[in-house]
Formats: sequence, structure tokens, C-alpha cells
Amino acid sequence: MKLRQVTLRYNGLFDFDGLYSAVIDWAKNYGYMWQETSYKHKVPSPKGAEQELDWILTKKVTDYMSYELKLTVHAWDMMEVNVDVDGRKKSLSNARIYILINGKLTTDWQNKFKGGKIAEIIGKWYGKVMKRDIETAYFDTLYYRMWNLHAIMKKYFDMQSKKYAYKGYLGEN
Repeated sequence: MKLRQVTLRYNGLFDFDGLYSAVIDWAKNYGYMWQETSYKHKVPSPKGAEQELDWILTKKVTDYMSYELKLTVHAWDMMEVNVDVDGRKKSLSNARIYILINGKLTTDWQNKFKGGKIAEIIGKWYGKVMKRDIETAYFDTLYYRMWNLHAIMKKYFDMQSKKYAYKGYLGEN
């Protein structure tokens, strides 16, 4: 089951390495495996470089369910800028950035219910039994995890207040 895509756009100064670290830390905190599947750096023009990255975060929730978050990051006119922060020089990026977050809930990720007629019948029955849990507990958890990651990135770009609207919804701090 695919979830609705979440989008984030930003234009201005930010710490790209810090954003990278924030996403990886978020993934580790929630038990996701992080993988960078694609990295493209196009030759800089006078306005700056262009970068495209694909990150995939996966988590095996149960023997039957798994989560996958795919982040597509595209940055244009990216230039490194040295900024004085509290008397120390810090290298920041100035760019236009566009981030897409796609979520997917996979059932029977081990393919236990494939390969035979009896296995497929049992798999359909198990899917019906688990339907309520899938739609309420697992689907909702992934949905709110996506928005949590979105909120962390928005907070990182200083695009919103420091509060997270769904904080505590999943029984976490």
C-alpha cells in the first residue's frame, strides 16, 4: 500500500551535511535501515551545482509487514558559502531544494504465501484477518512517521515552529 506523497521545498542557506545527518539519525532512532541508492552531482554552472539524491529507509516491522520510505532530494544552484557563526567560520550551502517523501507498506515481504495454491489461499485468508491491524495500526504508524520526518526537516530549515502537531500520537515523546 502506498501512502500519499509528502513534499518539502526550500530556498536559502542551510547546512546540507547537517540535513544528511539529521535524516540518518532519525532513521537510526526509529530502527530504519538507511541506503543511498543514487547520487548525481552535475557540473556547476555560474549559478552553482545541481545534485540529485535518492535515499531509501526500510524497516521490517514483523515477519509479515515492512515499511519503506523513499526520499528524493533535488537541489539546484547549490553554492558553498562561508558564514561567520559565533566567531567561527562555518561552511553552509545556498540552494533551492526540493524533497519528496514516499511511503510504502509491504505485506508478505518474505513471500511466505507465494509459490503454491495452498500457500496463496492461506495468504489471502491471513490478509483478511490482518486487514484491520494493517489499516489502523501499521498504516497509521507509517503515515505519522512520514510526517514526523517531514517536521524534523522543516524544523531543520527553520520553516515552522518548534512544535510537531502529531507529537505524542504514537505514544512517544
